[in-house]
Amino acid sequence: MTAFILVSGMFTGTHVWRDTVTRLAAAGAEAHPVPLTGLDPSHRPACDGIDLETHIADVVAVIDSVGVTGRRIVLVGHDYGIHPALGAADRRAGRVDRIVYLDSGMPRDGVPALAAVPDQRLRGRAAGSSGDENGADALPPPVTHEDWLRWGSTEGVSGPALDRLTAMAAPQPMSTLLQPLRLTGAVDPVPVTGVLCTGNGASIEMVQMRVNHGDPTLGALVDPRVTFFELPTGHWPMLSLPAELTDVLLRAAAGEGHRLVPADATDTPAHLRPFVLDVPEAPRERHGNVDLYLPDAEAPRPAVLFVHGGPVPADARPTPRDWPALTGYARCAVASGAVAAVVDHRLHDVDDYERAAGDVAAAMECVRADPRVDADRAALWFFSGSGPIAADWLDAPPPWLRCLAASYPILGPLPNWGLTSGRFHPARALANAGALPVVLTRVGLEMPPIAVTVEEFLAAAKDCGAGVEVIDVPNGHHTFETVDPTDESRDAVRRAMRAVLDHLHRPDPR
Repeated sequence: MTAFILVSGMFTGTHVWRDTVTRLAAAGAEAHPVPLTGLDPSHRPACDGIDLETHIADVVAVIDSVGVTGRRIVLVGHDYGIHPALGAADRRAGRVDRIVYLDSGMPRDGVPALAAVPDQRLRGRAAGSSGDENGADALPPPVTHEDWLRWGSTEGVSGPALDRLTAMAAPQPMSTLLQPLRLTGAVDPVPVTGVLCTGNGASIEMVQMRVNHGDPTLGALVDPRVTFFELPTGHWPMLSLPAELTDVLLRAAAGEGHRLVPADATDTPAHLRPFVLDVPEAPRERHGNVDLYLPDAEAPRPAVLFVHGGPVPADARPTPRDWPALTGYARCAVASGAVAAVVDHRLHDVDDYERAAGDVAAAMECVRADPRVDADRAALWFFSGSGPIAADWLDAPPPWLRCLAASYPILGPLPNWGLTSGRFHPARALANAGALPVVLTRVGLEMPPIAVTVEEFLAAAKDCGAGVEVIDVPNGHHTFETVDPTDESRDAVRRAMRAVLDHLHRPDPR
């Protein structure tokens, strides 16, 4: 028999597992929700003295209470709950058969749970907290439906369920977030399953892409003992899809699930495969973090700055400006008589958007300052995860910006990024774009979390009358220029390039 030990996340208690417990029992399994001290209604002393070690002890107590004979223990940690779950598994590694990371981060030894809080502003506020005048040391729980969005997507959770979640929410003891997790390494051999909620901005394809980019923090995920599942819902699947979650937990216990492919497998990673078009070489100059590609022309020429996606690990090699797709687009632009530029910006993590946006702005100024460039005719072309940076240019487009292009872009912060400020929301910025032309290349086989942001952007464009030209690639995937070598892909690249260059040569409609 399998015994599931269920550890809830921030502000919540055993009540969130009610439907899941019932369904696991009906399937012949045991289910033991853990009453975390200070969070569960049955276990709420004052927050003073409650820290991460307190919650680890709570989980250890439940592990010890489950009989040994004939029982396989699967430890499930949701959100913050993965931190005490992992700490307890490290202390009882011989008793735990599998750990399930339910839409959670990846805790590391010596790192506090605060590092996994998605909202950057809340992280900063909590890190500087010293308690209130009454000596309490806790983070207040959400008090409205909208407040919960700061902690994750509520997609699929009904209004009454959100009401109950809010009514039963408890303050999160601050020391549970600030005390570093301490691991001995005993837990390392325990098999792992990740359950990703696509409505919260995660997917297996996204994780595989980051592995392919060489993200060192994800190297352990290619171990054959690690499996993955997806659920098409927000951050609280035990409330929105309890039946589907139960099925996934049972399958995870059986060792099922998708396995990632190592980055150094025989297949070349998608971002390093050949460009879909054969384009001639072009002279290239390297200026700091910017590469210039120059046409054979005497008069200054209009320019296109290509902005790679991300996040990309800081030590990834080759860097994005040497990726075949970026160099291919640059050569296409040069072949049509424009100056092309590719920038290596510092989007290494979702916290880096402000820094990366500064890099892009500086690169654009560098390009326009070159005497071989017509400084009054420039375009910006964003790819994938650089899409949120486009908001700056849509919100206040300068007169020299003649076109903004985006290919398979993320056009808004994903729910699990924690970017709550309005700056990096292109859909919100569109209302201020005026007559700035936008060329959007949309792939039909896009990852669901990204596709949602594109549709929201197009809906906003319709509402405000923005000029967005959509180039569809119905059978194309994310990074289609290197993964889908088809006539459809080649035609899409040519059409997008032609549209951007046409706008560069037209009189400014503004």
